[in-house]
Order: sequence, then C-alpha cells, then structure tokens
Amino acid sequence: MLQSLSIRDFVIVSQLDLEFQAGFTVLTGETGAGKSILIDALSLALGARGEGGITRVGSEKAEISAIFNISNNLQAQQWLVQAEMEDIGELILRRVMYTDGRSRAFINGIAVTVGQLKELGELLVDIYSQNAHHSLLKLATQREILDQFGELLGLAAQVNTHYKTWHHLHQQRVQAEKHTSEYANELAELRDQIRELSQAVLTPTEWDELQQEHLRLSNGASLLTGGEECRELLSEGELSAVSMLSQVQHKLQHLQEYDDSLKEAAEALDSAIIQLEEADRFLNRYLQRTELDPAGLAQLDARIQAIHGISRKYRVQPEELADLLAKSQARMAELELFANDGELAKQEEAASAEYIKLAEQLSAGRKLAANKLGTLISGEMQRLSLSGGKFEVELTAIAPSSIGLEQVEFLVAGHAGVVPRPLSKVASGGELSRISLAIRVVTAQKGSIPTMIFDEVDVGIGGGVAEVVGQLLKQLGSNSDSKIQRQVLVITHLPQVAAQGTHHLRVSKSLVNQQTLSTIEVLDETVRVEEVARMLGGIEITETTRQHAKEMLAR
Repeated sequence: MLQSLSIRDFVIVSQLDLEFQAGFTVLTGETGAGKSILIDALSLALGARGEGGITRVGSEKAEISAIFNISNNLQAQQWLVQAEMEDIGELILRRVMYTDGRSRAFINGIAVTVGQLKELGELLVDIYSQNAHHSLLKLATQREILDQFGELLGLAAQVNTHYKTWHHLHQQRVQAEKHTSEYANELAELRDQIRELSQAVLTPTEWDELQQEHLRLSNGASLLTGGEECRELLSEGELSAVSMLSQVQHKLQHLQEYDDSLKEAAEALDSAIIQLEEADRFLNRYLQRTELDPAGLAQLDARIQAIHGISRKYRVQPEELADLLAKSQARMAELELFANDGELAKQEEAASAEYIKLAEQLSAGRKLAANKLGTLISGEMQRLSLSGGKFEVELTAIAPSSIGLEQVEFLVAGHAGVVPRPLSKVASGGELSRISLAIRVVTAQKGSIPTMIFDEVDVGIGGGVAEVVGQLLKQLGSNSDSKIQRQVLVITHLPQVAAQGTHHLRVSKSLVNQQTLSTIEVLDETVRVEEVARMLGGIEITETTRQHAKEMLAR
C-alpha cells in the first residue's frame, strides 16, 4: 500500500509531501490545477518513461520518492529476494530526473535500472486512465483479464512455454529433412574437430600453469645458481647476513646490561635472525629437490607448440579452447538428433502431446471463468444504468497457438433484446467507461495489486449513474471481502463521486514570485463541504448549494 509521496521541483510543484490511507480517497480541484501531476509523478517513481520539461523552471533536477508498505505483498517481497535486495519492512522508490534528460532510479537506496523500477512498480500499483478504457478493446487485454479472473495466468504461461518448445522441435525436424546431406558433412567435421580439441583442451587455469612451468624449467640453471648465491650471502659465506647479525646480537646483549631500554632492539634482532634462518632452510630444501630436466622441458615445449597450433587453426586464444569444445559438443549433439529422424519426431510428438494436455486444461478453466465473469459483470451493468444489458465472454476455437486453443473476446449488449456484439463495435465512450468500471470491480478481488488509481475514468458519466459509480469505487476500496488491504485513489470532477470518498485531497494552484505553483491539501469536514459545493454550483456558491453538499456527504 502507498504510504507517502514526496515531490520536489516537478513541473509546477515546488515541494509536496503527502500521506495516504487505506480505503477510498478522492482528489479534486479546478481544471488545470494540476491533478494529473500527482499521477504523473507517481508513475515516474514506478518506472514510467520520463519526458523533457518535467523539472520546475529554475531547477536543475526533479526528485520523486514513494514509500510503500509491502508487509502483505508477497509478490513484491519475492521480487526483492530474487533481486538480492534487503526487505526493510517498507519499500522506498526514488527517481531523480535532470534537465539534460538524464535519469537515476533507486530502490531502498540502491541504484537500479529504470527497467527494474518498472518491473517492481507493476507489482505495487495499477493506474487506470481514460486510455486504459481503450486497452479493453484489445483481444490480448480481454484474454489477460479472463485468465487473471480465473486464476489461470500460471497455466497460460506454461501453455505458452510448451508451445514454443513444440514449435522449435517442429522447425528442427523440418530443417533436418531439408538439409540432411549438409548436416551429415558438418557432423563428420565436428567429430574430427572435437577429437582434436579434446587432446588439447585446457582447464581455465591449466594454460597459466603450463606457461609458469615452462618458465621454471627453461630457467633451471639460473634458479640453481641463484639459489646457491643467496645461501652464500645468507649463511654460508664468511661475511654472511646471519653471522653479521649474530655479532650485532651479541654486542646488544652486552650493552643491555647498562641500559635495559635496548631490550626492544635486541628482541627485534632475534626475530630477524629467526626469519633469515627460516629463509635459508627453505632455500636449502628447494635446491635439494630442484634439478635440470631437459626431457621434461622438451615435452612441455611440444605440448605448448601443439596448443598454439590448434589455437591458430581455429582462430581462438588457448584459454578459449575449452569453450569452443563445449560449443562443438553441443552442436554435435543437436546434429546427431537431426540425423536420427525417428528420435526428433518422437520428441516433437511428446512436446505436442504435453502442449495439448495443458492447453485443454486452460480451455476448461477459461470456459468456467467465462460463464462466471459474464454473469457478475452483467449484474454490475444493471447498477450502472445499462438495464437489460448483458456481458458475455466468447471463446472461439483456433488452431493451436501460444495463447491456447481459443480466442477470447468480450461481447456486450447495451439493452435488453439486443444480440451481444464485440465490445469494440458497440460501446460508446460513456458505456465503455461504465463497462470498464464494472470489470474492475468484479476482477479486483482476484487481483494481487493493493493500490489502484483511477484518473478521470468517470468522464462521460453523470446524473444518478455518477452516484452509483461512486458507490462502486468505494466498494472497490473496501477491505471487507479481500485478503489484502486495498487502496483506491480517484481523480474526479463529479461531486457524486467525491462525496463518497473516505479521504479527500484538493489540488489548487497559485502565483508565487511570478511562478505558478501547484499544492495539494487534505480537507477536513468543513472545507470538504465547500469543495463539494464548488463542484455542484460552479463559480457562485450559495447556502442552498452548501446544504446540498452537506446532504451528499451525509449520505
């Protein structure tokens, strides 16, 4: 649920901090006051694409922060876990947009891509605008609404995946039949290539180890000579480091009898002598086990030259041979499958059978959901002055596809006795608004998004229908029939809708220092009467209008 929204230097908003409650909240104000700015700002915080000119005049950047309570939003919690982000109890989304077009996004203080912000935002808020009505005319939207209502989205995704698998195997089989001789030649070449690569292939660290070993063997004489010289300087020579330090040690022990503060220097010297003796013992062991190995060096030379030769042949670096071998083996496995027509056909048949099984399950689920959805929406249409109207979900059989075995289409009859026709052909603007609202009310309880925002979706509605619309929106924000706490925010011009809000916000604009600024305030009961009266009466508000507003709010 949306808890708060902070806006800084956005369009005509200088500074705005809003707290939000659960339930039904209305947002009103004069035309042009900036009501949609709130929705635009929140949309940007949710990952919407930013456009130019959104920073307030005179400012270098606009900043928007939205805080959500996701304690009951399992999808958002799982998203944070998958993104390896800490769930701190509340979720903070922040978007910063600069005048030069740059944009930065943050989730709980961690920099993210705008795509990630959008992905998470879709789990938090649904925004419905007048344009959203028109998306209802698309068959894809209608199918998604039905699948969501029937809790079939997961099954529909499986059908889509299995169809792609089946289709891919079918294409492979067709290609294999067309290119049998070509694939046979390629397979023969791959077998030779894999045999050659297998002899030369290296582990990720083996090439470095080979080079290091070659460097050691080729410089064996220098290592032996240098090691002996080091031992001579350390301990074997007359003026070795150990013997000279031992003399200093003996001298300090004598001087310490006169001044005990020299004890620290003596102890440091003791430690240095021990380290030098340890280094000498290490060199002695190293020289004892090190010997010249011309035969080993020759073998290593041959191995490295062979690897270089194969690398040049296949135009890769020696350390890339393992990756080339893996790719060649994968391609060979694919071609061997092509060569065995029976096996490929068997896999295609199995994939087809699995797809059909899931698609038939989806079809059965859609049939049940379609009948129930049609009945419920038809009932809501009667409340919205579409008396005798009817809503149906038509399922038309189609050839197997990624969406299943049927096309989904919404049919509507606006009056009794009229044959239902496709929604795109019969619904007027006002009817589409009412049908859209009826669909949202019916399907909302099945949805998992806790916050819904309606941006002037009541356009084209008036009279008694407007009061019913307000009732439906209030019902939508009710938590009585829902497992999750719901929140509905509605931008409206209708007093019948505004009067039914549990919470009321008003947008206004004023001229400050030669700049037009927009502000939003929470209305108490007294001011709310004035606002509803303004919406009822226009410019001049009379006592009669105020009384009417009080009666509407009381109802």
